[in-house]
Amino acid sequence: MKPETFLSRVPRDQLDVSMQAAFDRSIAMHEDATFVEVMGHAPALYDWYQNDFYKKLFYGSSLPNTLLELVRLRLANLHGCAFCNRNNTAAALLAGIKQIQIDALPNFENGPFTASEKAALALADEMALTNPKGRIDASLHSRLKPYFTDGQLVELGVIMAVLCGMAKMIFAFDLVEKEESCPFIP
Repeated sequence: MKPETFLSRVPRDQLDVSMQAAFDRSIAMHEDATFVEVMGHAPALYDWYQNDFYKKLFYGSSLPNTLLELVRLRLANLHGCAFCNRNNTAAALLAGIKQIQIDALPNFENGPFTASEKAALALADEMALTNPKGRIDASLHSRLKPYFTDGQLVELGVIMAVLCGMAKMIFAFDLVEKEESCPFIP
């Protein structure tokens, strides 16, 4: 179902070529391109999000791509974003994450994950919008420290912060379809 938004949509034929391709991908996967249409009002920002955040930081990270895909999907699951869950599940599978791992994300502590993946997923739970008092305590820090340098933790924290911030924006502006379980449905 196409979300109702207060923001106007830029028609496909008025989007730049790269955004038209994103529009087409979104229609193919979601039958909805509201996010792309609204971002058409700020093409430089959309370019930053796709190229600087995703291409340079997320996919150019020093951290394993599979780890980042797992935490991104965990955040989308916690936030209840149907749009994100479809995209992130497809990306996780392409990155080599097994369906059994995706299915185990709700109970990741008992799932088929490495200790470093479980530590990063625990960090995602602290960073999630659903946990407004989330923080790294001594116990979580001791779980993370054997696997991640301080620099990698900063990188992981910034990646999660951008993902959570974008989730907040797309929910506040009602730009994407939400799961029935989404805690942000008004």
